Amino acid sequence: MRCTRTRRVPLDLMREARERSGAGDVDRSVQCQLGAHGDGEHFGLLDDEQEYGTALWLRWRGDGQVAPAVLADCPTAEPGADGKGCSLFARHAAPHTWTEHGDLPSLTT
Repeated sequence: MRCTRTRRVPLDLMREARERSGAGDVDRSVQCQLGAHGDGEHFGLLDDEQEYGTALWLRWRGDGQVAPAVLADCPTAEPGADGKGCSLFARHAAPHTWTEHGDLPSLTT
């Protein structure tokens, strides 16, 4: 299950993110992409069209601290020949995105 916290992107950071964005388009608000967790750091994806192997994230805390962060992509893939890659950043604290739905049986076998 994914974290349900959302954050509106401050206008000054929105402008900065648009300048850094490969697509030039950034959402006005983001949802934390980490697995369900309480307080602490939250990370919402702003743009994944950065330099190969990186993405632009909005990092925030409950105390009001907010900043953009260019982070390397998580290199971990689901075990197996057809393993899906994780959509988060390297060294994230939450489970990988391909474990989000638990160990559901494959619909293709």
